[in-house]
Amino acid sequence: MTRVLGLAGWSGAGKTTLLSRLIPALRERGYSVSTLKHAHHTFDIDKPGKDSYLHREAGASEVLVASSHRWALMHELRGAPEPRLGELLGRFSPVDFILVEGFKRDAHVKIEVHRAANGKSWLYPDDSSIGAVVSDVAPPSRLLPFVGLDDLDGIAGLVVDLAWPLDKTLAALA
Repeated sequence: MTRVLGLAGWSGAGKTTLLSRLIPALRERGYSVSTLKHAHHTFDIDKPGKDSYLHREAGASEVLVASSHRWALMHELRGAPEPRLGELLGRFSPVDFILVEGFKRDAHVKIEVHRAANGKSWLYPDDSSIGAVVSDVAPPSRLLPFVGLDDLDGIAGLVVDLAWPLDKTLAALA
């Protein structure tokens, strides 16, 4: 059964760094993990001049590139609205966990990643879907479970304990 959990926080809090360390920690526990990353800007995973890039630039709605090692599907929105989190989650193959980076305003269960040096406000007081806090400093209120940023085992435990089944996540996002 696929379960979903988000990592939310302001830019510079260390979400990507934490995720890159958390994935191996969960895999060592025997779990399969996929990730979904929200980007706030135009991005490109294709290289200009490559065949797939030329196909996309020529107007293809989707370009699937496949090899003996991996496959990737690129979908051009071409002016259509950005897909919502629930729609994107429905595109994944089954895994134990889908970890979502970003989408901090959506109603799925999340762990807040906070770094004091950012000087940004905490998210959890205003977001009831945050189930725990991971930070380099203790939060002002101890209403939620708190784990230090360097405690990978503790953070992996939070993921296992807090992640929602995919169907519950989709219902919360509807």
